[in-house]
Amino acid sequence: MIFETLFKKLQEDKFLTLETTPQHEPSMHNIIEKIRKFNLDKKVDGFSTTDNPLAKLKYSALFGALKLQQEFGKPVIATMSMRDRNKIALQSDLLGANDFDVRAILALTGDPAKMSDQPHTKGVFEANSLMLLKMIKSFNYGMDFAGRPFKIEPKQIYPFAVVNSYAKNFSSLERKMHQKIQNGAMGIISQPVFDVENAKKLLESFEKAKADVSDVKQASQLIFGLFPVTKLRTALFLSAQVPGIHVPQEWIDKLEAAHAISEEEEHKVGMQLSKDLFNEINKFHPKIHLMTANKYDIADEILS
Repeated sequence: MIFETLFKKLQEDKFLTLETTPQHEPSMHNIIEKIRKFNLDKKVDGFSTTDNPLAKLKYSALFGALKLQQEFGKPVIATMSMRDRNKIALQSDLLGANDFDVRAILALTGDPAKMSDQPHTKGVFEANSLMLLKMIKSFNYGMDFAGRPFKIEPKQIYPFAVVNSYAKNFSSLERKMHQKIQNGAMGIISQPVFDVENAKKLLESFEKAKADVSDVKQASQLIFGLFPVTKLRTALFLSAQVPGIHVPQEWIDKLEAAHAISEEEEHKVGMQLSKDLFNEINKFHPKIHLMTANKYDIADEILS
């Protein structure tokens, strides 16, 4: 029932999820305690778990999702990466997760294996995230990716996908979103946005992308990724090093001026910029995925 409620909120209401990144340890205890400390489970509609981001070894996203659902009774979107699994492993994980009611899946292609902290790691990459979306679509029709029916039909799976938040040519983003919507993505989560005009332009592209996909015209929704920035160096790094993200010069200028005064002023200015953006986006499209790199005090500050 929790997933049906999440889907309904995404369609009709304000929608807010919080990203968690399982750690390099055999426990979700620290993350659970921090969520409890700030009562974040009362402030969001659900969570997400990341899947070994930057190809660094972490606790399983699927087990992390299960643990959070058991602890808080809130739906969790579990990330699955194409980097680490072939089509057998992907479907096997989907079947097992289905039995434990982990049924919201974020399909990702995944960061390159060469970034890994594990020696001589090889990426699988049988295909990109579209293949996983197609698998989920097959499961929702009661059969595996090879077209073989299951004796017991899986419970419905709710697929999510991602998209860059910025491009010089937005038609390229539109094309990618169209493919993901066509393959059943109920929600497309953007890379972090830092500018209202950028967000509005992305939303316009999304509406064009889903305009001629009749069977999911009403179903698929854009969810804005928000990443609060409280340090100048973070803004500079995102602006220069992360493709598909645009940090406005105004943010960099304000953070630079604050950085020259003090660390406290830098944090204060960054939080104010981030809060203002959160509030502005809530006015015209209140569907947000909050990413704080496990800094739950910052999530609390944004949501309080």
